[in-house]
Amino acid sequence: MAILEAKDKQFLLDGNGLQIISGAIHYFRIVPEYWEDRLLKLKACGFNTVETYIPWNLHEPRENVFHFDGFADVERFIRIAGDLGLYVIVRPSPYICAEWEFGGLPAWLLQYPEMRLRCMDPAFLTKVDRYYDTLIPRLTPLLSTNGGPILAMQIENEYGSYGNDTAYLTYLRDGLVRRGVDVLLFTSDGPEDGMLQGGTLPGTLATVNFGSKPEEAFDKFRQYRSEEPLVCMEYWNGWFDHWLKPHHTRDAGDVADVFDRMLRAGASVNFYMFHGGTNFGFYNGANFQERYEATITSYDYDSPLSECGDITEKYKAVRSVIADYFGILVEDFPEWPAPIAKKRYGRIALTEKADLLERLPLLSEPVKRVAPEPMEKLGQDYGFIVYSTHVSGPRTGEKLQLQEVHDRAQVFLDGVYQGTVERWDSRPLPLDIPAGGAKLDILVENMGRVNYGPKLKDYKGITEGVRLNNQFLFDWTIYPLPLDNTASIPFGSAPKENDGNEVNDRPAFYRGEFTVKEKGDTFVRLDGWSKGVVWINGFNLGRYWEKGPQRTLYLPAPLLREGSNEIIVLELHHTEKAVIELTDTSDLG
Repeated sequence: MAILEAKDKQFLLDGNGLQIISGAIHYFRIVPEYWEDRLLKLKACGFNTVETYIPWNLHEPRENVFHFDGFADVERFIRIAGDLGLYVIVRPSPYICAEWEFGGLPAWLLQYPEMRLRCMDPAFLTKVDRYYDTLIPRLTPLLSTNGGPILAMQIENEYGSYGNDTAYLTYLRDGLVRRGVDVLLFTSDGPEDGMLQGGTLPGTLATVNFGSKPEEAFDKFRQYRSEEPLVCMEYWNGWFDHWLKPHHTRDAGDVADVFDRMLRAGASVNFYMFHGGTNFGFYNGANFQERYEATITSYDYDSPLSECGDITEKYKAVRSVIADYFGILVEDFPEWPAPIAKKRYGRIALTEKADLLERLPLLSEPVKRVAPEPMEKLGQDYGFIVYSTHVSGPRTGEKLQLQEVHDRAQVFLDGVYQGTVERWDSRPLPLDIPAGGAKLDILVENMGRVNYGPKLKDYKGITEGVRLNNQFLFDWTIYPLPLDNTASIPFGSAPKENDGNEVNDRPAFYRGEFTVKEKGDTFVRLDGWSKGVVWINGFNLGRYWEKGPQRTLYLPAPLLREGSNEIIVLELHHTEKAVIELTDTSDLG
């Protein structure tokens, strides 16, 4: 049993001073087979603590249906950390941000349109309470007060950046205590007046998040908390990437310098991120400031451990700071595990194909609606959705308007591609309708829900309506395509190369097989492909897009099989050749 206390501007663990050196590692962004490897590398860098969020949408993917195995086995992750001698900080807030889909909130909450999120709305709190009644009893045996490694737990996440409902924060805090959480509780916010006023609670430890200028941040914090320990709960030592933007990097020397200044101020520090990992599947989030910007599949974050778990120059610089500050010889640190082998499996031809629009009736159960409706009203969380209707003709020179499309729509008239309408570039498409009318199909991609800020309620699909000029179109057939199971895709032989059918901008699935004799980490290159999604042996690796910055998708070895392996690609536009490459080198732009 161990008790962490905040007293006289310092942390005491069973009465002894403790400076927390922590790193964020998200179990849900790493294949479970690699959890121990990443945690060992954290410890070998001189850290004494690991921190992780807990995403609600992973653990309650369907309302009242809970999931705590595989990627979601948070108890196992915490036990591994404890067995390695690491302390654990857990952040199980209903909302986590984390550049994670919907900030960790489950999409099914949007089936309740009157619900207010992240406040004292009884409808919201009822859902939170049911989730916590399942989650928290799994964590209490792992608390340090019960002999486990969890030293502290967060109440909400950067709440002052969203709201000022301190009754809501109090409700969450009291709910944790009522469920048996007796370790140190805390909040975390940006070091600004409004954030610290709206996001903190009297009598509860406050922490601050920032990436630079630690002296200024801690000075602001001291204006509000004069006797509490200094804690940077999120030291942003790197940054995440959006599609259509450059890859972010930060100089290792600059990161080390800011870290050193925090340590010498007596602060405890949590690196966000120490190891970023990957936004597998459809779990990437998005931001909306001036416009909507979706986060890429990689969550490398330019962190001390790369996306595939390799040691970086930043790792070495950070370890040197810790060695110097605590007076430890670098050679006395634990050895880090050997690098995981990278394999080049070469080029793989995808020899089977299924046209998405042609096979819609086999891929989805259609529903009839008067007007287009967003995914959430149809019980769909992620993936794609197709809206189909018949338009009368003749009509010449009219403009198709997709009113509030979320997020990216491809338009087809009698099966012929007309253009793409994007949420961030929603200009109308000119259409000519023949005298006999035409079938209109609109394929919409959910590119990830907003995870931060005032536009958190982010419905997906066509959220308002479809118009030709000012005339709304009614009578729709809607095909939900969550794509959570690739086994039912009806493949046929792919056409031969250069037969004139490849560059026609029609979405299609491609399938191929390859043989693995010895498993190793590898990276999927899709040179010549446009935009889409990749599955390996039924596992959704995530999205690709020729517009970058990311050029490869990380494929961890545990997702491969010795012997035959299957790869499926959903290409939304066209590919020059139905060939992918498995290489041994990452390319994040």
